[in-house]
This record gives sequence, structure tokens and C-alpha cells, in this order.
Amino acid sequence: MQVLNAVARTLSLDAAEKAHLYRLADVPTVPTSHAGTALPEELQVILDHLEPLPAVVLSARYDVLAHNKPYEALCPGFLLGERNVVGRVFLTPQCCNTYHHNWDDLRRMVGYLRGAYAKNLGDPGWEDFITGLCGESEDFASLWARNDVAVPASRTKQVRNLAVGELEMFLTSMSLPSLPHAWMQVYTPTDELAWVKLRELLAMTEEQRQRPWTEHRERYHVAAG
Repeated sequence: MQVLNAVARTLSLDAAEKAHLYRLADVPTVPTSHAGTALPEELQVILDHLEPLPAVVLSARYDVLAHNKPYEALCPGFLLGERNVVGRVFLTPQCCNTYHHNWDDLRRMVGYLRGAYAKNLGDPGWEDFITGLCGESEDFASLWARNDVAVPASRTKQVRNLAVGELEMFLTSMSLPSLPHAWMQVYTPTDELAWVKLRELLAMTEEQRQRPWTEHRERYHVAAG
């Protein structure tokens, strides 16, 4: 696989050409890392025109590749640190976790990650990512050991934002042919109450949106640490 990667880099192959190279070499998996990959400009244009709906482009590993301003307002926790949704979901305390999860939600998320991981066997970045999460989260390690496989699916989710409370949102997942192995999530309020909260959130200043999160961390986490 390392030799094929080197050949692909030398020849400056795009995603489709790289996949064809792997098929010719009878290699069943093609690494899907997007590190250093420029996103098509039209994707950000699409994200911006979806406003006021929050929307994000994720890699196969749940890395945030691009997002619009409503997503930044709704899910600021996912944009911290390495900007990886799975990491933030499993390593953030429930009191300030963006997703109010039940076990089925977590199992589905890990199942999708398992399916994507199967296409990246032997990739050092993936191996380090999975090993790190298993070491830091017992829940993740337990679910990973189940070997369940799933695909991204549209569903209803409770989203927590400390500035406005919980919003029930319908998450629509879409594949992106122009960016293989990446996908887009769009959040749509499921009822009028959720719409009211989203509009209220978007009407706030950045300082107003961030203050509840800052105060929460200072009160419950910084002092505890």
C-alpha cells in the first residue's frame, strides 16, 4: 500500500485515478484521508446558501472539513481541538455534550466508523485514531469491539446548545460524488419550537452565544481540574 501511495503522489493522481490504480493492483481498500486535500470551492458556496440551516461536510473519519455559520453557532463543541465529531462526542462530558445520545445513536456512529475503517486497513492515521479513542473512552472501546457496521443515515437527533437549550433536529446525510468518502449533514428543525430556538441562536452576537459555554467550563470543569 505504501508503494501504491508513493506512485499515486508521484503521478499526481486524483481520487478516481487512485482508486483505479488500486483496483489494477488488486488491492481492495483505498485510503480515504483528506489531509491536505483542497475542497471544491462550490461546496462552501452550497453550505453558505443553506443558511439558516446548519450544515457540515465530514470526512469518513468524522473530521469536520467545512461548515457554515449556522453550524458553528449550533455545534461549537465540534469545532474545538482536532475538529473531529466522534472524538468530541465520546470524550466530552454529557453535561455539555452537543449530542444528547442514547446507546443506539452511539452504536450507529461507531458502526459507520467501522465500515469506513475497513477501507483504510493499515493506514497509520486511522490506526492511531482508533487506538487513541479506545484508550480514552471505555464506551467507544466497548462499541468498537462489537464489530458492528453501519452507513450514514438520516435521523432525528437532540442537539444541546447551552445558549438556547435542546433542539430536536432532523439530520439529512448526503454523499458527495465530487469528494469521495466525504459526506454532508444538514440540520433541519423538526418543529416550530426548534425553529424559534435556532432563530434566537442565530440572532445572538458571538459573545452572547459563547458566554454560556465559557461560564459552564469555568464553573464545572476548570475548577474541578
